Amino acid sequence: MEWLNRMMSALDLMEAKMERPLDIAELAKAAYSSPYHFQRMFFMLTGMTVAEYVRKRRLTLAAQELALSGPKVIDVAMKYCYDSPESFSKAFRKLHGISPSDARNPGVQLKAFPRISFHLSLKGDKEMDYRIVQKEAFTVIGKSIRASTIEGENSTEIPKFWQDSHADGTVGRIAALGKTQEMLGLCYDTQQNGEVFKYAIAVETDTAASDSGFDLIQIPAATWAVFTSTGPMPRAIQEVWGRIYQEWFPTTGYEQAEGPDFELYPPGDSMSEYYRCEVWIPIVKK
Repeated sequence: MEWLNRMMSALDLMEAKMERPLDIAELAKAAYSSPYHFQRMFFMLTGMTVAEYVRKRRLTLAAQELALSGPKVIDVAMKYCYDSPESFSKAFRKLHGISPSDARNPGVQLKAFPRISFHLSLKGDKEMDYRIVQKEAFTVIGKSIRASTIEGENSTEIPKFWQDSHADGTVGRIAALGKTQEMLGLCYDTQQNGEVFKYAIAVETDTAASDSGFDLIQIPAATWAVFTSTGPMPRAIQEVWGRIYQEWFPTTGYEQAEGPDFELYPPGDSMSEYYRCEVWIPIVKK
């Protein structure tokens, strides 16, 4: 219940400050959490970043004001923290399908994005296999892309990246540079309030391999929570990710540390009911 109350306090603050610039640190403080952990928790629980949620709520409130009282578009744009009428109109049209001025027309259809709420689901009917690992800094080598969480783009970008990399032999060339045959799916260098990050298909390596054409990425020393996924991909590991944020973090004394996280894929039939892989998340004590 403590975790639930903290998240609801952050939501209350978010709603109260829709007319002010987004302050992630202030929201995280209301949730008694680090900014990084708060953003990751919010995204994993809702499927959208804090910035995306606030953007949709602001556009909902803006549409209501335009429909009911007919203020100037520029005044509404400034009220909800848009730099210009043009940027406001572009975002408004993307959500509502019409221009802000058209929102004043009688009978026009608008989209309403309601306020979300969090509910604690007490489970425990299924075990979670995990371990805590202290690991020194290490180096990985691989190929990276820039991915975006906006409108769930990463859910299509990353599978396509893997598919293309298998088809053109990239995965095989990366695997040949590894200490082991275990492949990593690495998320790092998160920016823009959690909406943009880099994703790499990589392996842990001992070689400098500067002439390979691949990226060398330094992973700092950390304490890791390592969760085991058993079952066909991607369903099994997606279920594990959900349970980590819905069940494990809210009921432990840990929060996610800032830095990369990754999935570790051993060789084998990833569609088998017995396929085992892992999720590695850096953690700190609250």
